Amino acid sequence: MSSVVPGSPRAWILAARPKTLPAAIVPVMVGTSVAYAHGEAALLPAFAALLGALLIQIGTNFANDYFDFASGADTAKRLGPTRAVQAGLLHANAVKGATALSFGLAGLVGLYLVAVAGWPIAVIGVLSILSGLAYTGGPYPLGYHALGDLFVFLFFGLIAVTGTHYVQAVTFSFEALTASVPIGLLATAILVVNNYRDLKTDAEAGKNTLAVRIGRRATRAFYLALLLGAYAVPVGQVLAGGRIALLLPLVTLPLALLLARGLGHREGAQLNPLLARTAALMASYGLLYAIGWVL
Repeated sequence: MSSVVPGSPRAWILAARPKTLPAAIVPVMVGTSVAYAHGEAALLPAFAALLGALLIQIGTNFANDYFDFASGADTAKRLGPTRAVQAGLLHANAVKGATALSFGLAGLVGLYLVAVAGWPIAVIGVLSILSGLAYTGGPYPLGYHALGDLFVFLFFGLIAVTGTHYVQAVTFSFEALTASVPIGLLATAILVVNNYRDLKTDAEAGKNTLAVRIGRRATRAFYLALLLGAYAVPVGQVLAGGRIALLLPLVTLPLALLLARGLGHREGAQLNPLLARTAALMASYGLLYAIGWVL
């Protein structure tokens, strides 16, 4: 990171963590595809849902950068990608302001969605922003008390997919809820790799993630269970009478098995490529799953 000029646009891009954005894009893509399958897709609400999700994701990334530095969780021993504040690339107050701006813009987008789909979207938006702040900030940081995995599953899976469907159809769909499960499982798997990599440094900093609580062996089993669970859902949907096209994500199953095997043979910074590949798995799975719904 010595080539990144402090305060430069590249430093801000680094802090926004563009590699994490598929976790915001995929749920919107899948929720929209379910709406399309039922003839309920609506372009402007879908685009607004995507924009809002991206802004909340970026705001959460900024918040994590700020709060992890403020709490002392991010140090020079960090094994993951560079954090802008800890590395001295951005001032803490600037990142704090960018957090507020990102969430504020997300709120403005949310006003349109509330006008389209009503008060349930206001509740979802407020809870999403609060969870983004509370993940590493506030009096009881969720990520520091082994609750990060649960909240990622809820907000990047169940809420994001069903909420995207709702703003277009303006009605609840059990099929959208079912489709949200594998997306939430894969988003959680990304976090699991991150926390597995940082298990030692997180424990030293008092950041009690689920990986710290249950240890390496159980974390590896948890990661495998998340991946296999994601593939079990479309199989169950087809067995329950769904169209065969929903099995398209199974094309990526060999990659998932390779990733699960790799988690047990790498440690520390060696896990960064596996983290990126888990995110890529979510993106490819989500794309194929969305295509399956459209077909």
